[in-house]
Amino acid sequence: MNEQPGEEYEEENVELFEHHRFLVDKGQSPIRIDKFLTEKLANVTRNKLQQALEAGNILVNGEKKKPNYKIKPEDDIRVLLENPPRDTEVYPEDIPLDILFEDEYLLVVNKPPGMVVHPAHGNWTGTLANALVHHFQDLPEMKGNEGRPGLVHRIDKDTSGLLVIAKSEEAMTKLAAQFYHHTIERTYIALIWGELEEDSGTTTGHVGRSHKDRKVMDVFPDGSEGKHAVTHWKVIRRLRYVTLVQCQLETGRTHQIRAHMKYIGHPLFNDATYGGDKIRKGTQFSKYKAFVNNCFGLLPRQALHAKSLGFIHPISGEKLFFETLIPADMQSVLDRWEDYVKYE
Repeated sequence: MNEQPGEEYEEENVELFEHHRFLVDKGQSPIRIDKFLTEKLANVTRNKLQQALEAGNILVNGEKKKPNYKIKPEDDIRVLLENPPRDTEVYPEDIPLDILFEDEYLLVVNKPPGMVVHPAHGNWTGTLANALVHHFQDLPEMKGNEGRPGLVHRIDKDTSGLLVIAKSEEAMTKLAAQFYHHTIERTYIALIWGELEEDSGTTTGHVGRSHKDRKVMDVFPDGSEGKHAVTHWKVIRRLRYVTLVQCQLETGRTHQIRAHMKYIGHPLFNDATYGGDKIRKGTQFSKYKAFVNNCFGLLPRQALHAKSLGFIHPISGEKLFFETLIPADMQSVLDRWEDYVKYE
């Protein structure tokens, strides 16, 4: 499957612009077009795709098709919308960066919670990428990742912590290879609901997009869908109702820690996407509910921080390791849980 750049169309005096183009593989089995596109387009529901097909906004070999049309090998599928596709240029914005390390080849930044890493639908400005192009010139881009200057990996908007940024093509290529071969050392700190029976363990299970909500990742333990994912975890502090854990990623899938923790019955504290924004353990007393809601207010995001990052310098070959403190919002909630279980 290949995605091609856009062309323009006109239908009933309404100008339509190509946003996506898919050339179906020769070996593709016949499946419904709405199901095929649901797997290819993130954050688009099957119902929306069916409406677009009925409206003629999706063409197959230049022709309108019904949602139950079964795609064939080498079909040319084009998704058209009234608005022209946004260009991939990232515009500079004077946003301060917390830089832990920098040389002529790379830099390591500590991303605050609430900052999106790169522009995307609903977040075209105020991103880390906008800040990077303001502070640095001619950052490289990986092929197929236009609009993401210097970025080799990313973390979620509401996850805080460390990212390495490439400043040269060679650095980007060699850092990307380390991520691909899973030789990057990454540890996260997470506050999860409940008590883990063991002090350490490993969660393994393919991670892929949920059939019910494309914004959510599910775990497919039988490996039928998604990508292989492994998370190693160990308990740092037990606080009766919640537990502070360190997670080490062996693989780096979208929402991997969040999905794996939910899968084993311990969603991240205040992770609204994965059910952690409700009381998952504890009493029904109003005092306890008020306490938890107060903590939610202090930490209005999932309790996840990318604490450390280790890798081989792509040019010098030196082993580099960086570590950060737990951010203030997470620390304040941890302090309150400590006090709560101590004086309860």
